[in-house]
Amino acid sequence: MAINYQTLKTEYKTLLHDVLISNSIEPLEIKNKSLAKLPIDLKSVLDQAFRDYGLELLEQEYDIKFLKAFVKLSIMVCRKEMATPTIPVMLLADIFDALTLEACEDMFTFVEDEVNVWKEDLFFTSCKNNLLRMCNDLLRRLSRSSATVFCGRILLFLAKFFPFSERSGLNIVSEFNLENITEYGADASEDSVTEIDVGSKKSIVIDYSLYCKFWSLQDFFRNPNQCYNKVQWKLFCSHASSILSTFQGLKLDYISKEVDEGDAEDTPYFSKYLTNQKLLDLQIYDVNFRRYVLLQFLILFQYLTSSVKFKSETYELKTDQKEWVQSVSEKVYALLRETPPDGERFSMIIKNILQREEHWNVWKNDGCPEFKKAISNVDTGEKYRKVISERPLVGDLLKEANSTGKWYLGSPELTRLWNFCPDNLEACKAKDRDFLPSLDNYFADAIAQLESPNVKNEESLLKDGNFGWRALRLMARRSPHFFTYSNNPISQLPDYLEMMVRKIAADRPGRVQETIESNDVELEENNLFKDEPTNEDIKQESEEFTDDHNPRNEAPSITTTQLELFSKIIAPDWKKLATKLGYQPDEIKFFEDENPTLSDQAKNVLQLWFEDDMDATLDNLAYILEGLGMEEAAEVVKAELNSVDS
Repeated sequence: MAINYQTLKTEYKTLLHDVLISNSIEPLEIKNKSLAKLPIDLKSVLDQAFRDYGLELLEQEYDIKFLKAFVKLSIMVCRKEMATPTIPVMLLADIFDALTLEACEDMFTFVEDEVNVWKEDLFFTSCKNNLLRMCNDLLRRLSRSSATVFCGRILLFLAKFFPFSERSGLNIVSEFNLENITEYGADASEDSVTEIDVGSKKSIVIDYSLYCKFWSLQDFFRNPNQCYNKVQWKLFCSHASSILSTFQGLKLDYISKEVDEGDAEDTPYFSKYLTNQKLLDLQIYDVNFRRYVLLQFLILFQYLTSSVKFKSETYELKTDQKEWVQSVSEKVYALLRETPPDGERFSMIIKNILQREEHWNVWKNDGCPEFKKAISNVDTGEKYRKVISERPLVGDLLKEANSTGKWYLGSPELTRLWNFCPDNLEACKAKDRDFLPSLDNYFADAIAQLESPNVKNEESLLKDGNFGWRALRLMARRSPHFFTYSNNPISQLPDYLEMMVRKIAADRPGRVQETIESNDVELEENNLFKDEPTNEDIKQESEEFTDDHNPRNEAPSITTTQLELFSKIIAPDWKKLATKLGYQPDEIKFFEDENPTLSDQAKNVLQLWFEDDMDATLDNLAYILEGLGMEEAAEVVKAELNSVDS
């Protein structure tokens, strides 16, 4: 009797039922040996028998334990090379498609427990794509807000299953989830104002303006690259300062609840907070809510200041922006330390986590190289490397370092030290390299000697030439009294230093200067110089200072009338002028989006230029317009300039 595919499949299905109950695959092995000579692919037949029998189990009243045993049976059959290695994962995919989400969560425990099985050489290569597809199908069915824990378990399983260097699990080009948009109320008609008294006759108002500033920050956290735009950066700094000032003013009082063991309440977790304005005054008093917001600030600051391989070359903060980020980061850490409970410990944990992220950032910039583990040799007990990589060429190392904006100096330690700050000029500007002492510290001993009647004149520090030379250099950098107007030279250096030290002592906070001492200083100051200027000289100098030819008066600011006039003439070619004034393409696009007409766009450009640029004058504007070939506009500006001068 001829045996065909359908007959064999039916026999295998019957045999699978018996094997599953007896929990022994010996009957399957005997059956396979007896059919080994047939010209039929027995693996494909057994695979299909597994899937058909699994569907029959799902159609009946199934038990999760029975389904787990069924998948384990398929794993044992694959290890005996009687079925293809992909069949266990295919069975799991069929099971998850037919189960409810509650049952899926129970069944997924089996997948997590058998992670070492899926990592075996027999299954990994064949099953990794099927497992990834199965997990993604599960994630699509789940709600990220209501099934947060289950979603996290799936993602953690994928992280354990795939190696770190697996490309499918990495965000290679550093993309952001721009679809994660936080929507909040934009209707000011329902504005509710809450005034909170914080003592010392001060109060903090939580109104619609603060509400909009707070939730608009989520857009910057969603897409940090907006901060590299000059206009958006100013907006972010303004909103961040307002929110952090509110947090500083509203201190949290945390009351710990002591509960019996086994009756402890779980800390509530919110994957997404509600954005209703009426809830904001309650949310800012929530410990977890405040910590989430402060942590978002730190993550954003780390991205802005880190060297990311896939950042655009234009994405680089300026020196003043880096200093602002540094100062605000310190303020955020101070707020975290003040936030109970265990603020100090929580702040240290966050700092360690962010420092560890820097190592992952370097690994990602290096192309996510595979981690090589030492493999033990069972026979000899020795450890050896499975893969011995060849030493790269120095030229390749230099090229790779140059592409990431780093330096390679041959020695790992020298390379590490040098790359702390590749820009030497920026390193010299660092605050920790400012060794210039303060006036109070340097002149503390000299002030003490002046105030003490027991110090002899010969022992005074002011008589020391080395001390005096350093004192003059320090005062030139730090003291506002050093550059005083006079045509007469200093008579004696110690006398001059004594006068300056008395002034510095008088400027110290909390210092009350007696009338006699102040009169003495004035007399000594007058006696230091010869040929004291007369009242006529002082009057003449005052007239020269207020003369119309004073350079400070040669830069009149633009008026509203002039701004309207110039914007209408420049309107057709305002983009050419904006490019010449140094505005970037994204800023020009911002002007177009924010202003409906060409005249309004030109007006916005001119207004910002006159506000921000120190060289913004009518004379310079006329010169720039002539260089751009905008002769008619230049003539109008010159005419206005002449009318102002006349």
